[in-house]
Amino acid sequence: MRIKMCSIHVKDPAEAFTFYTQILGFEELMAMPDYNLYIVKSPDEAPGAGLLLEPSDNPLGEAYRQGVYDAGLPAIVFGVPDVQAEYERLSGLGVKFTAEPAPDPSGAVAAVLDDGCGNLVQLHQD
Repeated sequence: MRIKMCSIHVKDPAEAFTFYTQILGFEELMAMPDYNLYIVKSPDEAPGAGLLLEPSDNPLGEAYRQGVYDAGLPAIVFGVPDVQAEYERLSGLGVKFTAEPAPDPSGAVAAVLDDGCGNLVQLHQD
């Protein structure tokens, strides 16, 4: 058994699709603008899991998304080989981070960014 797809609630799936592909570097798995349906995947994995950029048009989904964001909790964690290098690259592109990279309780380096689509995203060093 493997993870086929997971999702993250976003304010605007089309805007999130642009951010996740053009800034974070994910690849398009499926884009159906007429249906407000966007799925991205890691460029490093084949076939890998898809990440559905879920519209937060359901009151329960929006309440969850907003609650997690307001609590300062990352909605999802992405692994990267070098958090510091990714922090510098993304900061140079105007991405906002909550703090500079630092070791987390496990000892691995981590940093949290704001995706501009209603979520905090943790980068965790592989």
